[in-house]
Amino acid sequence: MEMILQQALNGIFLGSIYALLALGYTMVYGIIKLINFAHGEVYMLGAFMGYYLISNFHLNLFFTLVVVMVFCAILGVVIEFLAYRPLRNSSRITVLITAIGVSYLLQNIMIATVGSGTRPFPQEVIAKQEYNLAGLRISNIQMIILGTAILLMILLQLIVKYTKMGKAMRAVSVDKDAAQLMGINVNRTISFTFALGSALAGVAGVLIGLYYNSIDPMMGSLPGIKAFVAAVLGGIGIIPGAALGGFTIGLLETAVVATDYSAFKDAVVYLILIVILLLKPSGLLGKNVKEKV
Repeated sequence: MEMILQQALNGIFLGSIYALLALGYTMVYGIIKLINFAHGEVYMLGAFMGYYLISNFHLNLFFTLVVVMVFCAILGVVIEFLAYRPLRNSSRITVLITAIGVSYLLQNIMIATVGSGTRPFPQEVIAKQEYNLAGLRISNIQMIILGTAILLMILLQLIVKYTKMGKAMRAVSVDKDAAQLMGINVNRTISFTFALGSALAGVAGVLIGLYYNSIDPMMGSLPGIKAFVAAVLGGIGIIPGAALGGFTIGLLETAVVATDYSAFKDAVVYLILIVILLLKPSGLLGKNVKEKV
């Protein structure tokens, strides 16, 4: 029983990272119906920015996360402005191919700049400690990851529900043209959405680097796809659904590893995507909406 609870805890900690990433996917899709496949590379760049801030400037974890959030928010806005905004009235397949192209561009820029090798994430930013609670082993790093993820998710919900920009985001997601007629600056709202999602991805990159003590230029590819699956699972375009999907993927992946089938942990995620698309394409929290053709 203790082993099951331990693996469940590990799944929750991992799932919180997927949830932060999935939120970026779901917000962007909810606003402009775009799957931003470069989102995983923003996560990777956030990890590297955290690496350099801690190694070269010896910032503590709090200030590192703040600077990384600002950096990734600006990066997200730049990507939207240069790559996606000129194609806003183009076909979806054109924008999708562009997103994949941006992803590979960022990967290769980092490989050319820092090399393709793996490097250890600096651990001196926080001394690791482990606690034993009723037979369950929990580290202070795991608690920081979960606490940070939950805090950011709560702040995101408050921003979306109770701020002026949050109301603009909801209006644009419902009807972009009508929102513009009501005086909402659609371009600014979309840029703000990219900034929010990218900031969350940057934080996730730093936290995962701290957790696994390893970063590399390709680290965003697989987690990015898994976070996309999490967003689809929960109901893409629905913020609570992205969080639910992230935690679900984390729990399932950890459960597969615990049963000595770790070689299939990635395959299980893709299987979930296939099943959810076949049985409930709108996701766990989504509703089927009829569209006029």
